[in-house]
Amino acid sequence: MLRVFQVSVRRALRSGVCFPVRRVATAGRTGSVLGTEAAARRCLTLQLCSRVRSCTVDPNLEEEFVFVDCTDPEEDHRQEEDFSSSAASPGLQVSPPPGPPADPPQRQLKSLERQLQVLRGVAQQEVEPESLIQFHDVDFPLDESIVAAKKKKKKKAGKSEHHVFGTPDMDEPVSDTCCAGCGAVLHCTAVDVPGYMPSEKFRVLQQEERLGGATCQRCHLLTHHHKALNLQMSSDQYRAVVQQLHPLRALVLLIVDLMDIPDSIVPDLPALIGTNKHIVVLGNKIDLLPGDAPNYLQRIKRQLSQYCHNAGFGHQVTDIHLISAKTGYGIEGLISSLQRSWKYKGDVYLVGSANAGKSSLFNTLLESDYCKSKASDLIHKATISPWPGTTLNLLKFPIINPTPYRMFRRQERLKKAERQTESELQQDELHRLKRFSKQGYLVGRVGRTFWPRITSGPDEIEFDPDILAFGENEDGQMMTKARSRLSEEFTYNELKDAHWLFDTPGIMKDNDILNLMTEQEVMSVVPSQAVIPRTFVLKPGTTLFVGALARIDFLQGEKSCFFSVVASNRLPVHLTSLEKADSVYEKHAGHVLLGVPAGGSERMKDFPALVPQEFRLEGRGHLEAAADIKLSSAGWVAVTAGEGEQLVFRVHGPVAAAFSVRMPPLLPHVVSLKGERIRKSAAYKTVKPAGLLDAGLSARGAERLQVKRKKK
Repeated sequence: MLRVFQVSVRRALRSGVCFPVRRVATAGRTGSVLGTEAAARRCLTLQLCSRVRSCTVDPNLEEEFVFVDCTDPEEDHRQEEDFSSSAASPGLQVSPPPGPPADPPQRQLKSLERQLQVLRGVAQQEVEPESLIQFHDVDFPLDESIVAAKKKKKKKAGKSEHHVFGTPDMDEPVSDTCCAGCGAVLHCTAVDVPGYMPSEKFRVLQQEERLGGATCQRCHLLTHHHKALNLQMSSDQYRAVVQQLHPLRALVLLIVDLMDIPDSIVPDLPALIGTNKHIVVLGNKIDLLPGDAPNYLQRIKRQLSQYCHNAGFGHQVTDIHLISAKTGYGIEGLISSLQRSWKYKGDVYLVGSANAGKSSLFNTLLESDYCKSKASDLIHKATISPWPGTTLNLLKFPIINPTPYRMFRRQERLKKAERQTESELQQDELHRLKRFSKQGYLVGRVGRTFWPRITSGPDEIEFDPDILAFGENEDGQMMTKARSRLSEEFTYNELKDAHWLFDTPGIMKDNDILNLMTEQEVMSVVPSQAVIPRTFVLKPGTTLFVGALARIDFLQGEKSCFFSVVASNRLPVHLTSLEKADSVYEKHAGHVLLGVPAGGSERMKDFPALVPQEFRLEGRGHLEAAADIKLSSAGWVAVTAGEGEQLVFRVHGPVAAAFSVRMPPLLPHVVSLKGERIRKSAAYKTVKPAGLLDAGLSARGAERLQVKRKKK
């Protein structure tokens, strides 16, 4: 830079170029301008304009930098004004102050000398790479040392680390407000404690009294960035929160993940909640399972009931429902059943293992007829994520009182929905049904009978018995004042005798393969769309890899048998011979071929080794699976062989995942859901069965959505 400026100064001295003065003649001085001076100025202006119109660059010449006049701070204030105006608008002509004008060449040289002095002082200072502007161009590449420093810094940060912005403050007291997403108490004292919020944001929200509807940083990252922060909260702390309902009189809704039964059933549930409570079992994620037979829903329900009896609380189970908290299947039937049986006797608690879908069901019921209509606008939705253990404390919303009038109005709405066609649906509802019919096998419609803040007609009187309820406030005074339709909070009368639905933290499982994965790997393993079975025919001496998570060796068998993989469609499956299995795992674990875990050899150093265990099965025919090789929360592999054939398998997996054999299989006829065999391959073409639509749309409308209507 110094060299460039020195060359510019020398050229200016040799050429003696005169710089034009930004000056216009005022009205009073029009006649005083000399003709020769005006002609010279016009000539110089034409030269400058011609240079702008046609500009050529000589590659052999050094680039010449021309700077706008830089005035001295000690100069007259009028010159500062002149410079600021010209710098802000280069094409603007400004009238100069009265007085003799400065000599243009001397003024330009003086400006260049000052800038040279400044540059000499800057050159003596050491330049930090971070202070430079990163500008990359093909002809002007960035300095290699700066590029290497930035790459090294990015590599040191790592892909799995999540930067927590903001600073904690140990001196700030903990608030008495809970996070609207997970239920943890909000604070700004420690980053790794549930409910943390940066102190800068925490103080502002507390001063503005807006802490009530805020979410912690963990919920914010889970919701908007799909990132999970590691928190210091043990499984015993999760269980301690659920044990709070042991002495209470309440109804328990047990959420069971059908992709992980029977392991997702809490084994010691009576010890946590007590033996004096009724339990309604909800088999969630039924939309992910394909129908392998016409009566597969009834069969799964009977099998789920048997698992509850085996767990020791079958006598407390009063009802079983198969639902999908995501697509809404079975939700309207669940609400009608709860309003008929439990009515308004007490509070309701959602209980279950981690990642079973409790928070998703909480959000679905929040916008249904089971919740007070006003609560859906005032209560924040629970944070949902495939990462287990999202909810850390109790979340709640008030349950609506199912009075006869409300039940009558609700039944009218459901009957009207039965007769609706596709053209009568709103665009958002139609878009939702089309989207879920592609993502899941079972789809349902969840509507509302009573909506908040609906203005009535001029001749219509709107009646709500909750508004006219009498009661006493905290001071003991009688109050009958009706609530405002625009109120942002519940009134005392609305909540004085209310019953609540609580979302409890998920019970962390001791043996779960998700505990060994990063958040990106969890997204690949936990299915979010309908599972399409992948069937292969294997002969003895063949190995099947389910990612790099599980390895199944087919050791002995009389003939070939079918292996149907029921797992996430993003989880790759690879076949090889038994002799090459070790080398394939050593070479491709952590890479693209096996997919999960991802991160190369560095990631596999942290992932536990696969430990083998042997299983023996007996075939039950080529149309019915003998058993399921269960791969923890990652799904299972159904084995189908000829009747009476003796099979020996060696299953490799992490010890912490506790792979097992499930008998009877959950989908015994899943082998029938396969297409033609791919030529010169052990794989069969995949077939996706048609979806099923729950009550709430006519048969013609369901046919247009390419789903079948559930039979009554």
